[in-house]
Amino acid sequence: MKSKKHLLIAFLVVLSTTFNSCATAQSSNKKQKYKVAVCDWMILKRQKLGAFGLASEIKADGIEMDMGGLGNRPTFDSKLGDPVERQKFLNKSKETGVGISSIAMSGFYAQSFAAREITPMITDCIKAMKDMNVKVAYLPLGTQTDLVKNPELRPEVIKRLQWAGKEVGKIGGVIAIETSLDATEEKKLLDEVGSKYIKSSFNFANALDNKRDISSELKILGKKYLAQIHASNTDQFWLENDPAIDMPKIKQTLDEMKWSGWLIVERSRDVNQVHNVKANYGANVAYLKKIFQN
Repeated sequence: MKSKKHLLIAFLVVLSTTFNSCATAQSSNKKQKYKVAVCDWMILKRQKLGAFGLASEIKADGIEMDMGGLGNRPTFDSKLGDPVERQKFLNKSKETGVGISSIAMSGFYAQSFAAREITPMITDCIKAMKDMNVKVAYLPLGTQTDLVKNPELRPEVIKRLQWAGKEVGKIGGVIAIETSLDATEEKKLLDEVGSKYIKSSFNFANALDNKRDISSELKILGKKYLAQIHASNTDQFWLENDPAIDMPKIKQTLDEMKWSGWLIVERSRDVNQVHNVKANYGANVAYLKKIFQN
Protein backbone atom coordinates (compact mmCIF):
# COMPACT_ATOMS: atom_id res chain seq x y z
CA MET A 1 0.00 0.00 0.00
CA LYS A 2 2.84 2.30 0.95
CA SER A 3 4.61 1.49 -2.33
CA LYS A 4 1.51 2.35 -4.36
CA LYS A 5 1.17 5.62 -2.47
CA HIS A 6 4.79 6.54 -3.27
CA LEU A 7 4.28 5.65 -6.92
CA LEU A 8 1.18 7.85 -7.05
CA ILE A 9 3.04 10.78 -5.49
CA ALA A 10 5.93 10.32 -7.93
CA PHE A 11 3.51 10.22 -10.86
CA LEU A 12 1.79 13.40 -9.71
CA VAL A 13 5.15 15.18 -9.35
CA VAL A 14 6.16 14.21 -12.89
CA LEU A 15 2.76 15.25 -14.25
CA SER A 16 2.96 18.59 -12.45
CA THR A 17 6.49 19.24 -13.73
CA THR A 18 5.49 18.40 -17.30
CA PHE A 19 2.42 20.63 -17.11
CA ASN A 20 4.41 23.52 -15.67
CA SER A 21 7.08 23.14 -18.36
CA CYS A 22 4.45 23.21 -21.11
CA ALA A 23 2.71 26.17 -19.52
CA THR A 24 6.02 28.01 -19.23
CA ALA A 25 6.83 27.31 -22.89
CA GLN A 26 3.42 28.54 -24.01
CA SER A 27 3.68 31.61 -21.80
CA SER A 28 7.17 32.34 -23.11
CA ASN A 29 5.97 32.08 -26.71
CA LYS A 30 3.06 34.45 -26.06
CA LYS A 31 5.36 36.98 -24.43
CA GLN A 32 7.95 36.83 -27.24
CA LYS A 33 8.83 40.42 -28.16
CA TYR A 34 9.92 39.55 -31.69
CA LYS A 35 8.32 36.85 -33.83
CA VAL A 36 9.62 35.50 -37.12
CA ALA A 37 7.48 34.80 -40.19
CA VAL A 38 7.99 33.84 -43.83
CA CYS A 39 6.07 34.99 -46.92
CA ASP A 40 3.83 32.18 -48.17
CA TRP A 41 4.40 33.14 -51.82
CA MET A 42 8.19 33.07 -51.41
CA ILE A 43 8.15 29.56 -49.92
CA LEU A 44 6.04 28.58 -52.97
CA LYS A 45 2.88 28.01 -50.91
CA ARG A 46 0.71 31.02 -51.78
CA GLN A 47 -2.70 30.46 -50.17
CA LYS A 48 -1.91 26.78 -49.69
CA LEU A 49 -2.56 24.87 -46.48
CA GLY A 50 0.92 23.40 -46.79
CA ALA A 51 2.41 26.81 -45.95
CA PHE A 52 1.63 26.20 -42.28
CA GLY A 53 3.26 22.77 -42.21
CA LEU A 54 6.36 24.01 -44.00
CA ALA A 55 6.60 27.06 -41.75
CA SER A 56 6.33 24.79 -38.73
CA GLU A 57 9.04 22.49 -40.12
CA ILE A 58 11.49 25.38 -40.46
CA LYS A 59 10.39 26.64 -37.03
CA ALA A 60 8.87 29.96 -38.16
CA ASP A 61 6.36 31.52 -35.77
CA GLY A 62 4.06 32.60 -38.59
CA ILE A 63 3.43 33.27 -42.25
CA GLU A 64 2.62 36.45 -44.12
CA MET A 65 -0.34 35.19 -46.14
CA ASP A 66 -0.94 36.60 -49.60
CA MET A 67 -4.31 37.68 -50.98
CA GLY A 68 -3.43 35.97 -54.27
CA GLY A 69 -2.69 37.05 -57.81
CA LEU A 70 -4.12 40.26 -59.29
CA GLY A 71 -3.15 40.81 -62.92
CA ASN A 72 -6.05 42.38 -64.81
CA ARG A 73 -8.72 40.97 -62.48
CA PRO A 74 -11.02 43.42 -60.66
CA THR A 75 -9.75 42.01 -57.35
CA PHE A 76 -7.39 39.38 -55.96
CA ASP A 77 -7.66 35.69 -56.86
CA SER A 78 -8.29 34.77 -53.24
CA LYS A 79 -9.76 31.80 -51.37
CA LEU A 80 -10.15 33.85 -48.21
CA GLY A 81 -13.61 35.13 -49.14
CA ASP A 82 -14.96 31.57 -49.04
CA PRO A 83 -15.92 30.75 -45.43
CA VAL A 84 -15.27 27.03 -45.88
CA GLU A 85 -11.80 27.54 -47.36
CA ARG A 86 -11.00 30.28 -44.87
CA GLN A 87 -11.84 27.99 -41.95
CA LYS A 88 -9.43 25.38 -43.30
CA PHE A 89 -6.60 27.91 -43.05
CA LEU A 90 -7.62 28.92 -39.53
CA ASN A 91 -7.82 25.28 -38.46
CA LYS A 92 -4.39 24.54 -39.91
CA SER A 93 -2.94 27.59 -38.16
CA LYS A 94 -4.31 26.35 -34.85
CA GLU A 95 -3.20 22.78 -35.49
CA THR A 96 0.41 23.73 -36.33
CA GLY A 97 0.75 26.65 -33.92
CA VAL A 98 1.87 28.83 -36.83
CA GLY A 99 0.25 32.26 -36.74
CA ILE A 100 -0.59 34.73 -39.51
CA SER A 101 1.59 37.81 -39.14
CA SER A 102 -0.20 39.82 -41.82
CA ILE A 103 -2.19 39.57 -45.02
CA ALA A 104 -0.28 40.72 -48.08
CA MET A 105 -1.47 42.48 -51.21
CA SER A 106 1.59 41.47 -53.22
CA GLY A 107 -0.32 42.06 -56.45
CA PHE A 108 0.62 45.73 -56.06
CA TYR A 109 4.31 44.93 -56.60
CA ALA A 110 3.52 45.14 -60.32
CA GLN A 111 0.12 46.88 -60.41
CA SER A 112 -0.53 50.61 -59.91
CA PHE A 113 -2.03 51.57 -56.56
CA ALA A 114 -2.38 55.14 -57.90
CA ALA A 115 -4.16 54.37 -61.21
CA ARG A 116 -6.26 51.22 -60.76
CA GLU A 117 -9.68 51.02 -59.14
CA ILE A 118 -8.55 49.84 -55.70
CA THR A 119 -11.87 49.72 -53.81
CA PRO A 120 -12.61 46.00 -54.34
CA MET A 121 -9.05 44.93 -53.50
CA ILE A 122 -8.80 46.93 -50.29
CA THR A 123 -12.33 45.96 -49.25
CA ASP A 124 -11.64 42.25 -49.80
CA CYS A 125 -8.36 42.43 -47.91
CA ILE A 126 -9.93 44.19 -44.92
CA LYS A 127 -12.74 41.64 -44.84
CA ALA A 128 -10.17 38.83 -44.82
CA MET A 129 -8.33 40.58 -41.96
CA LYS A 130 -11.52 40.84 -39.95
CA ASP A 131 -12.65 37.26 -40.63
CA MET A 132 -9.23 35.82 -39.77
CA ASN A 133 -8.49 38.16 -36.84
CA VAL A 134 -5.34 39.52 -38.46
CA LYS A 135 -4.42 43.09 -37.53
CA VAL A 136 -1.93 44.03 -40.26
CA ALA A 137 -2.16 44.15 -44.06
CA TYR A 138 0.98 44.54 -46.16
CA LEU A 139 0.77 46.91 -49.14
CA PRO A 140 3.87 47.32 -51.32
CA LEU A 141 3.78 50.43 -53.51
CA GLY A 142 5.71 48.66 -56.24
CA THR A 143 7.31 49.60 -59.54
CA GLN A 144 4.32 51.50 -60.95
CA THR A 145 3.81 53.53 -57.78
CA ASP A 146 7.45 54.31 -57.06
CA LEU A 147 7.24 57.74 -55.44
CA VAL A 148 10.94 58.47 -56.00
CA LYS A 149 10.69 57.94 -59.76
CA ASN A 150 7.10 59.22 -60.02
CA PRO A 151 6.66 62.02 -57.43
CA GLU A 152 3.64 63.36 -59.35
CA LEU A 153 1.67 60.34 -58.03
CA ARG A 154 2.07 61.46 -54.42
CA PRO A 155 -1.21 63.47 -54.06
CA GLU A 156 -3.28 60.59 -55.47
CA VAL A 157 -1.49 58.03 -53.32
CA ILE A 158 -2.10 60.14 -50.21
CA LYS A 159 -5.79 60.51 -51.05
CA ARG A 160 -6.19 56.77 -51.56
CA LEU A 161 -4.28 55.89 -48.39
CA GLN A 162 -6.46 58.28 -46.40
CA TRP A 163 -9.53 56.41 -47.65
CA ALA A 164 -7.92 53.02 -46.99
CA GLY A 165 -6.97 54.16 -43.48
CA LYS A 166 -10.59 55.03 -42.69
CA GLU A 167 -11.73 51.63 -43.93
CA VAL A 168 -9.16 49.53 -42.07
CA GLY A 169 -9.64 51.69 -38.99
CA LYS A 170 -13.21 50.39 -38.75
CA ILE A 171 -11.83 46.99 -37.72
CA GLY A 172 -8.95 48.40 -35.67
CA GLY A 173 -6.41 47.15 -38.19
CA VAL A 174 -3.38 48.70 -39.87
CA ILE A 175 -2.22 48.83 -43.48
CA ALA A 176 1.58 48.71 -43.59
CA ILE A 177 2.98 50.29 -46.75
CA GLU A 178 6.36 49.68 -48.32
CA THR A 179 7.76 52.54 -50.38
CA SER A 180 11.04 53.37 -52.13
CA LEU A 181 11.41 56.53 -50.01
CA ASP A 182 14.06 56.97 -47.36
CA ALA A 183 12.90 57.02 -43.73
CA THR A 184 12.71 60.83 -43.51
CA GLU A 185 10.53 61.09 -46.62
CA GLU A 186 8.40 58.10 -45.69
CA LYS A 187 7.72 59.65 -42.31
CA LYS A 188 6.65 62.87 -44.08
CA LEU A 189 4.35 60.85 -46.34
CA LEU A 190 2.74 59.13 -43.36
CA ASP A 191 2.28 62.49 -41.65
CA GLU A 192 0.56 63.82 -44.77
CA VAL A 193 -1.73 60.79 -44.84
CA GLY A 194 -2.47 61.56 -41.21
CA SER A 195 -3.96 58.21 -40.23
CA LYS A 196 -2.80 56.06 -37.32
CA TYR A 197 -4.07 53.11 -39.33
CA ILE A 198 -1.50 53.60 -42.11
CA LYS A 199 2.07 52.76 -41.07
CA SER A 200 5.32 51.51 -42.55
CA SER A 201 6.42 48.04 -43.54
CA PHE A 202 10.18 48.57 -43.39
CA ASN A 203 12.28 46.49 -45.79
CA PHE A 204 16.00 45.90 -45.16
CA ALA A 205 16.57 45.43 -48.91
CA ASN A 206 15.21 48.88 -49.82
CA ALA A 207 17.62 50.57 -47.42
CA LEU A 208 20.60 48.49 -48.54
CA ASP A 209 19.86 48.91 -52.27
CA ASN A 210 20.08 52.67 -51.72
CA LYS A 211 23.17 52.46 -49.48
CA ARG A 212 21.29 53.55 -46.37
CA ASP A 213 22.11 52.28 -42.89
CA ILE A 214 19.30 50.09 -41.57
CA SER A 215 19.63 51.07 -37.91
CA SER A 216 19.76 54.79 -38.73
CA GLU A 217 16.67 54.51 -40.91
CA LEU A 218 14.76 52.65 -38.21
CA LYS A 219 15.64 55.35 -35.65
CA ILE A 220 14.44 58.09 -38.00
CA LEU A 221 11.20 56.26 -38.74
CA GLY A 222 10.50 55.56 -35.09
CA LYS A 223 8.30 53.14 -33.20
CA LYS A 224 5.07 55.05 -33.85
CA TYR A 225 5.33 54.66 -37.62
CA LEU A 226 6.53 51.05 -37.80
CA ALA A 227 4.01 48.21 -38.23
CA GLN A 228 6.25 45.34 -39.36
CA ILE A 229 9.66 44.58 -40.85
CA HIS A 230 10.68 42.59 -43.91
CA ALA A 231 13.96 41.46 -42.38
CA SER A 232 15.89 40.26 -45.42
CA ASN A 233 18.09 41.49 -48.25
CA THR A 234 18.00 40.71 -51.96
CA ASP A 235 19.17 37.21 -52.89
CA GLN A 236 22.89 36.57 -52.52
CA PHE A 237 23.69 35.41 -49.01
CA TRP A 238 21.84 33.94 -46.06
CA LEU A 239 21.27 36.59 -43.41
CA GLU A 240 23.98 35.16 -41.15
CA ASN A 241 26.55 35.47 -43.96
CA ASP A 242 25.51 38.89 -45.29
CA PRO A 243 28.33 41.44 -44.71
CA ALA A 244 25.89 44.33 -45.29
CA ILE A 245 23.69 43.47 -42.30
CA ASP A 246 24.72 43.98 -38.67
CA MET A 247 21.86 42.07 -37.07
CA PRO A 248 22.92 42.48 -33.41
CA LYS A 249 23.08 46.24 -33.97
CA ILE A 250 19.60 46.19 -35.54
CA LYS A 251 18.25 44.30 -32.54
CA GLN A 252 19.86 46.79 -30.18
CA THR A 253 18.25 49.64 -32.15
CA LEU A 254 14.80 48.05 -31.99
CA ASP A 255 15.24 47.29 -28.28
CA GLU A 256 16.12 50.93 -27.63
CA MET A 257 13.07 52.01 -29.65
CA LYS A 258 10.98 49.64 -27.49
CA TRP A 259 9.44 48.25 -30.66
CA SER A 260 8.01 44.74 -30.84
CA GLY A 261 6.40 42.85 -33.69
CA TRP A 262 6.92 40.58 -36.68
CA LEU A 263 10.18 40.12 -38.57
CA ILE A 264 9.30 38.61 -41.95
CA VAL A 265 11.74 36.79 -44.21
CA GLU A 266 11.11 37.53 -47.87
CA ARG A 267 14.43 36.75 -49.59
CA SER A 268 18.13 36.52 -48.58
CA ARG A 269 18.45 33.22 -50.43
CA ASP A 270 21.88 31.72 -51.16
CA VAL A 271 22.35 32.19 -54.91
CA ASN A 272 24.14 28.83 -55.13
CA GLN A 273 20.97 27.04 -53.99
CA VAL A 274 18.27 29.61 -54.65
CA HIS A 275 15.53 26.98 -55.19
CA ASN A 276 16.19 25.13 -51.92
CA VAL A 277 13.28 26.51 -49.92
CA LYS A 278 13.89 24.59 -46.70
CA ALA A 279 17.61 25.36 -46.58
CA ASN A 280 17.26 29.08 -47.36
CA TYR A 281 14.29 29.91 -45.18
CA GLY A 282 15.24 27.47 -42.44
CA ALA A 283 18.66 29.11 -42.11
CA ASN A 284 17.25 32.65 -42.11
CA VAL A 285 14.52 31.87 -39.60
CA ALA A 286 17.04 30.14 -37.32
CA TYR A 287 19.43 33.09 -37.47
CA LEU A 288 16.74 35.69 -36.72
CA LYS A 289 15.54 33.61 -33.78
CA LYS A 290 19.11 33.24 -32.52
CA ILE A 291 19.59 37.01 -32.50
CA PHE A 292 16.13 38.21 -31.52
CA GLN A 293 14.67 35.47 -29.31
CA ASN A 294 17.60 34.22 -27.24
